[in-house]
Amino acid sequence: MTTRPTVDAPIEVAKFFKTRWRNESVHVSLSLYEGHYLINVRVYRTGTDGIDRPMTKGLSLSIGKLQELSRALVKAEAEARLRGLLPSDDGDGK
Repeated sequence: MTTRPTVDAPIEVAKFFKTRWRNESVHVSLSLYEGHYLINVRVYRTGTDGIDRPMTKGLSLSIGKLQELSRALVKAEAEARLRGLLPSDDGDGK
């Protein structure tokens, strides 16, 4: 019998600032909720006490959708580069 892996607490895999003012950040995490594994992409706001707190803005998907989400984000990045919305990825800083 194969045992399912457990996630006792959310596993943060990435965090980056949403705005240049650095009072809001985006957290990407893996978690378990009511027996379902999830990928979470959520906006957090830093309080005056320095603690990040989750906001209602975000996305939670079944972990089974992770590969599809990843492919969609790769396509979005390629399209943005094609249209000149992102700097080139050739390391020259442009």
